[in-house]
Amino acid sequence: MLEEVERWFADRSWSAADRPLDQLLSAKRAAGTTVSVVLPALDEEETVGAIVEVIRRDLIDGLPLPLVDELVVIDSGSTDRTAEVAAKAGARVVHRDDILPRIPAVHGKGEVLWRSLLATTGDVVCFVDADLRDFSSAFVSGTVGPLLTEPDVQFVKAMYDRPLGDAPGQGGRVTELVARPLLNLHWPQLAGFVQPLGGEYAVRRALLERLPFPVGYGVELGLLVDALHTVGLDALAQVDVGVRLHRHQDGRALGRMAAAIYRTAQLRLSRGHLVRPELTQFERGPEGFTPRTYAVDTEERPPMAGVKEYSGRRVA
Repeated sequence: MLEEVERWFADRSWSAADRPLDQLLSAKRAAGTTVSVVLPALDEEETVGAIVEVIRRDLIDGLPLPLVDELVVIDSGSTDRTAEVAAKAGARVVHRDDILPRIPAVHGKGEVLWRSLLATTGDVVCFVDADLRDFSSAFVSGTVGPLLTEPDVQFVKAMYDRPLGDAPGQGGRVTELVARPLLNLHWPQLAGFVQPLGGEYAVRRALLERLPFPVGYGVELGLLVDALHTVGLDALAQVDVGVRLHRHQDGRALGRMAAAIYRTAQLRLSRGHLVRPELTQFERGPEGFTPRTYAVDTEERPPMAGVKEYSGRRVA
């Protein structure tokens, strides 16, 4: 790694245990900072309820001052009981299409995260994927912590071990095969991030509203790269929260994810020339291999600060 990155890794990599909950509550009270937690969810009835229950139990209910002021599940079109389960567990549930209806929604995780800025009000926004198993509230308190105690930090990613089945450290295949090589080659300042594509991170709203959001799988890489260029490396940090267990995607889904991430990186390298925004994969059928071509996400949402409904809400 670059010498600058080695220094950053030593200075801006922490453990969730470094900031006990009472310290975070004291810092939150002193600064008057509000915290919103957002779970983007699509057909996650099996896991979303337990995540909501843990956050409410550990970080909201029974505390003299809740660490989390808003707990919102954004349902992006589930066909199962995701919304019902999340609401019963204690989250406020908002449907993606009910946020900013003037702009028709498109399918994609980044679309949901972008719209969530209009559905929340916290000074700090913490994103948590809704498919996690054996969830620990350290995913929230750990990533939010530096934003409450370190005034210069603006963007915090969770880092963790990602087992694949019984094999420790073998999850995150797209990270190792696509994202990490891209970052090391093109944005070496970001080479110190252990989980650059992880879906658990906390960011100051004042930064989020200035960033464009890729609508699909490229959102995590896009936000990280754009945050680097907007506020600099020392405003970024990471916190070890232990182990992340979740549902793993099949190989073809990972291929589509990889293509979207590559496209997001390529767009940031050259705003003019774009790679072909399609990916062809192959499935074996009765007659042999059949090609299937999928569109790669090519749309991005503009910084929320320029959306009239968002700026109007602030004036009101």
